[in-house]
Amino acid sequence: MKRRKAIGRILLVGGGTVAAYSGYKWYELKKSPDLNYLEQRRDLIADLAETIIPATDTPGAKEAGVHDFIILMIKDCTNVKSQNKFIDGLKELEHYCASRYVKDFIHCTDDEKKLVLKFFEDQTPKKLVLRKVQTKLFGKPFFTTLKEYTAEGYCTSEIGATKGLVYVPVPGKYIGCMPMQPGQKSWATK
Repeated sequence: MKRRKAIGRILLVGGGTVAAYSGYKWYELKKSPDLNYLEQRRDLIADLAETIIPATDTPGAKEAGVHDFIILMIKDCTNVKSQNKFIDGLKELEHYCASRYVKDFIHCTDDEKKLVLKFFEDQTPKKLVLRKVQTKLFGKPFFTTLKEYTAEGYCTSEIGATKGLVYVPVPGKYIGCMPMQPGQKSWATK
């Protein structure tokens, strides 16, 4: 066989492999997400949210019902790419816990749960430009979506707004810049 033919075939096989892999990734992002999987993993999502906002002297995310908010937001308000990324992230998290700790995330200790979330947080790009490109092409990363919906769900829940934050239903006049007292909670209303 001549050298030119061999190089041509190598390039053809390499190009075909790249095209097949790209097609597979495109299919994975555009496929119809398995939204029933979220309902089946309600307890896992509740534990993930509780690890991010644990119960201390104020109620935690689980008591505020943040897991229901996360599932609702993923189902109704998230694009298909990000839905698939979130579901794939949950599956990867379950696999990581099973291989690393030989148990489910729910049965891990608090320190192990924090280490698992730290591992997934480290997987998201740190540079703003890379994060924007990844979000545009492949959807939001799993951990970013989880953090955003946990914080948003907690702060907009009744328990989070009234017990976790300071809530004044009829706040008097607007004072734009007012110093906070030491130990004072943040305001729930603006």
